[in-house]
Amino acid sequence: MPGPASFPAPQRPARGRPGPPYRVLIVDDSAVVRQTMAELIASDPELEVMATASDPFVAAQRIRAERPDVITLDVEMPRMDGVTFLRKLMAQAPIPVVMCSSLVGANTETLAQALASGAVDVICKPQIGIRGFLEESRIAICDSVRAAAQARLSALRPRPVQARLDADAVLPPPGRNAMAKTTEKVVAVGASTGGTEALRHFLCRMPPDCPPIVIVQHMPEAFTAAFARRLDGECAIGVAEARTGDRLLRGHALIAPGNRHTLLTRSGATYAVEVRDGPLVSRHRPSVDVLFRSVARHAGPNAIGVIMTGMGDDGARGLKEMRDAGARTLGQNEESCVVYGMPKEAMRHGGVEKELSLDQLSTGVLKLCRA
Repeated sequence: MPGPASFPAPQRPARGRPGPPYRVLIVDDSAVVRQTMAELIASDPELEVMATASDPFVAAQRIRAERPDVITLDVEMPRMDGVTFLRKLMAQAPIPVVMCSSLVGANTETLAQALASGAVDVICKPQIGIRGFLEESRIAICDSVRAAAQARLSALRPRPVQARLDADAVLPPPGRNAMAKTTEKVVAVGASTGGTEALRHFLCRMPPDCPPIVIVQHMPEAFTAAFARRLDGECAIGVAEARTGDRLLRGHALIAPGNRHTLLTRSGATYAVEVRDGPLVSRHRPSVDVLFRSVARHAGPNAIGVIMTGMGDDGARGLKEMRDAGARTLGQNEESCVVYGMPKEAMRHGGVEKELSLDQLSTGVLKLCRA
């Protein structure tokens, strides 16, 4: 059987510009998961199951015959793992890919590699047999696949982060334990599809004494901790998964844990975060709207809000509330977004004061903080 070493032009060429219904190829070694995924995806009128495949070799044969708009790809499979197949695909015939995993154990680190290799998003396998969880899985999976179908793959290419060659390369960074005052600026960031690499680029450009940052990135449970560790090792600032009671400190960024809402709280002169359960808000948990609304209430004009690449409208109303409360607000521009959905909706609602490219966002935030 020929292997997935090359992807010649399919016998049935791809459509000129993908539009609904988007054709989906499901790749998973479990027949039960393939069937469940197919049923969930087929329930969305904008999605169509083109085919299913039990491993990358079968998937390669299907791609040679007909090119899908999106691929959902399991991480652990026989004969070839999903990340290896992803890298081969992205090098030869880029197609939007959503990685699908149970996210157990070391898989979280593997999925970080997948995102760095060009995957558009990461989703959890549907939790079969639990009706409420299955419905939430359907929403998350269908939203992610639709967003991937509309993604601009060129915007996913990793952007090099220039090494710091000034005295900071030798001297230890300034202390990060200064107490946050009531006049201290707080930066709140929301992102979704394409946001993992966008956040990496944004945070790696922040200096060690930057204002405290709290982030909601739509991401499955258990993956956010690995994502935070990855950023903590690459950035000059400290990055961690948020926990209830964590204080917001200069030179630190907190990332909302997957499947939990994260809110800003304030006690006297100190800002902190609260992590809590709750229903899906704007189709997500964690929700950007939840974070932004809490920032509007507790930080008001001391806050800067940033809305980044992503599908849907989560964060649009919350950013407008922040702006109405006196906060300064920025949106990522269309040209640098993988999916220009959330910033577009935030602009339409009047929440975005100014749009900037991804390369300009960190500098723009720092200027607003100094102002």
